[in-house]
Amino acid sequence: MANLVEFTKKGLYCPQADIFIDPWYPVDKAVITHAHADHAIWGHQYYLAHQDSSTILKYRLGQDIRLETLAYYQTININGVSLSLYPAGHIYGSAQVRLEYQGEVWVISGDYKLEEDGFSTPFEAVKCHTFVTESTFGLPIYHWKPQMEVAQEINQWWLDNQKEGKASVIGAYSLGKSQRILHCIDQNIGPILLHGAIYNTNEALILGGAQLAHHPKLTADTDKADISKALIIAPPSALNSTWVRKLRPFSTGIASGWMHIRGMKRRRAADRGFVVSDHADWNALNLAVDASGAEKVYVTHGYTAVFSRWLREKGLESYEVETLYEGELAEMNNPDTEQD
Repeated sequence: MANLVEFTKKGLYCPQADIFIDPWYPVDKAVITHAHADHAIWGHQYYLAHQDSSTILKYRLGQDIRLETLAYYQTININGVSLSLYPAGHIYGSAQVRLEYQGEVWVISGDYKLEEDGFSTPFEAVKCHTFVTESTFGLPIYHWKPQMEVAQEINQWWLDNQKEGKASVIGAYSLGKSQRILHCIDQNIGPILLHGAIYNTNEALILGGAQLAHHPKLTADTDKADISKALIIAPPSALNSTWVRKLRPFSTGIASGWMHIRGMKRRRAADRGFVVSDHADWNALNLAVDASGAEKVYVTHGYTAVFSRWLREKGLESYEVETLYEGELAEMNNPDTEQD
């Protein structure tokens, strides 16, 4: 039997159902695993995604997109292909796509992480014959600390900055990391203020049912005394803009898996780096592949050559796949830094 999913110039394609999964060019019918910009682009005729992604997709792509949503585990039939979505644990509303046709089961992971973050629906392994996995951090050097350990580091940095009369400005991607930080930090330390991009993202998530507290947007009218005591959450790219210079004195931090690499903090011109990733580390990638029970694994973005070779050495049939997904690099370089 031909592959249930083909790897084309437009993206992952299921010919039997005539659907693409996270295509990077406009198509007629697109199944979207999550709302990050490298997986959910504007221009598709029809979108299908998890119901928790509805408001954030419309906020990012436009209220007029033709969007159908599913709950986790809900199954629809498209020309004999059974399609369902399972939790990926990557961000709020993220999903793995399960496809079954004539007894053959494929699972496309999208982006995922295994650690429960307390905000996103936790990852759930799905048994399949073929697993299409990301490998953003597919090197043995990548091992994440527990989330609460990193939260304590952020709390202490914030407290130390307060003693010096400095605002604490942390760069965290507007969809994913920002909500994790808000969920796990000690909100009693001081005011929490949001860059406009973070504020608007949160409001879209809240509109869709996410359990997030409302925090004020930082504006020109924000009290200077509050700024000096505050934790201010902004997109990473805002840390090198005119926006942040108005907040002096301040200390900057960046939350990203790339902060695990010595020297990356210096390259990003930040005072502190906090290792926070919404992607699986090396151990979690291996656990996910093992739990899938797959005999064949396709490795998409990240360290594809290393991880695919490792899987072959373990006895699995594994192949690299060239895609345009950027993983956490897209989060670091995203230009979504509105200045209000």
